[in-house]
Amino acid sequence: MDFTNFDLGEFFGIGDDFLSEMMMLVWIIPIIIFVFYGQRIQLIISSNDIKKDISKLEEFTSDSRHKLIHYIRNNLNPKVDPVKKIDSFLDYFTVMPIDLDPNGIIPKINHLVHSREDFTSLQVKSLFNEISDFEIAKVHNLLEIVTSLQLFHKVTRHLYLTAKKQKNFPLILPLQMMIPFIMEEANALKDAVESMKNGQPMGDGIGPMVVGEMMLSTSKQNAAFETVWSKSEYAGRELLLVKAEGPNATVGRPGEAMENIIPQNKPDLIIMIDAALKLEGEDSASIAKGFGAAIGGIGTERFKIEDVATKNNIPILAIVIKQTIKEAITLMSEDIAKQAKSVRTQVYEMIEENSNTGQTVMIVGVGNTLGILQ
Repeated sequence: MDFTNFDLGEFFGIGDDFLSEMMMLVWIIPIIIFVFYGQRIQLIISSNDIKKDISKLEEFTSDSRHKLIHYIRNNLNPKVDPVKKIDSFLDYFTVMPIDLDPNGIIPKINHLVHSREDFTSLQVKSLFNEISDFEIAKVHNLLEIVTSLQLFHKVTRHLYLTAKKQKNFPLILPLQMMIPFIMEEANALKDAVESMKNGQPMGDGIGPMVVGEMMLSTSKQNAAFETVWSKSEYAGRELLLVKAEGPNATVGRPGEAMENIIPQNKPDLIIMIDAALKLEGEDSASIAKGFGAAIGGIGTERFKIEDVATKNNIPILAIVIKQTIKEAITLMSEDIAKQAKSVRTQVYEMIEENSNTGQTVMIVGVGNTLGILQ
């Protein structure tokens, strides 16, 4: 059968004019639909993916909370059931100081951060008749993980429901752009729970690991809250070694420690060692050198370091080990751990290149020192 000359209009008994009108409707109707309902269609498509991620965030929060409660009940022998106190703590919030007049805001933020840390530690202690500082620090960090996951979930859900309620597609666009970064950090926090429970070193601890090895066989002294220091020697230079006090899960207060040490010991150079988030395309565990105070956080410790260094005219050099957010807060990878020797070698090179015999060099290992001794 030959369909080469098949005529659709003749087959259905309709004319060419009718076919033309039908084809015009086929093109016009979708255009009309997208003009009046395009934004709603885009909102539905975009919101479906975001809704799945919100469900994952809720699951991450719930799982992390259950693991924390299970760990406390089965490993730490609480005197009361921890569920009620933990749930109440998860809803605590922090109101940052007013910044209309920036002058003097750093001491206010510093006071607020320290007050929150002290309050959290007291809340953890109140659950037990007896508990070690090591376990307090672990539970404290686990609480921060669950709190962060819950905050991610609540804020993301709020933005999603607001956009959906108002049928406002432009409102959901920023969330659509941010959600991959939120999920990356949330996945990292979720995976950090196990290594935190087990007291295992994390990638962020590479700085304290390097300095901790340099501290071996030296006499340690208390420098500030949960921060220790000691003296050593290399190539005719006196070394002042500073790190958070391990093996507790703490970053210490290196800025406060340096404020206490520098006036009496007058170092000629400061070298800071820390982990740093790598850029896409960079290799994990790669090493980079630079200038300035290499330390993260809210900024109060960096302010103190920069202030005391400026007042005493001390240059600050930095060496960082690149890693992803997941590598930074989960069990330290073999590649990162192997770089400790290379970092130490490069630190010694920096000392020789930037100081003279008889001078004093301060070396600061920045990061969470969980599972890392000195």
